[in-house]
Amino acid sequence: MLSRIPTTLSKIVILSALACASLLLGCDKPEATTQVDPEVVAKENDARATGSACRQAGRALEDCYSMNPTAPRAAVFSGWKDMNDYMRENKMEVVKPEAEMAKAAGASSASATDEAASASASSSASGKGKKK
Repeated sequence: MLSRIPTTLSKIVILSALACASLLLGCDKPEATTQVDPEVVAKENDARATGSACRQAGRALEDCYSMNPTAPRAAVFSGWKDMNDYMRENKMEVVKPEAEMAKAAGASSASATDEAASASASSSASGKGKKK
């Protein structure tokens, strides 16, 4: 009878340990207690994308901050830094934005048009362009 007491006691200890362990298995859900606002997550993701786009376009970090004042700076920097590392690892070159190229081309063609218009206006005012 004495030999059965330790085995019964050990069974009780083992069963109680298993019961406690099974109860603790349900405690691995930290996200249930910490709710993250989806708008905040989306805003941070947008800021990271903005930062990486600024780096790919060859813009300085400060220019990126000034162009996007409402974006969280930490997320912009994180995206900029990630893209910088990626571009260095893959030996990528800066891609100039086409919108800036179009503005520059539009400005140069507008200035050329203005110069041509002012040249024709000055020639007609001086009488060189008049027919006799």
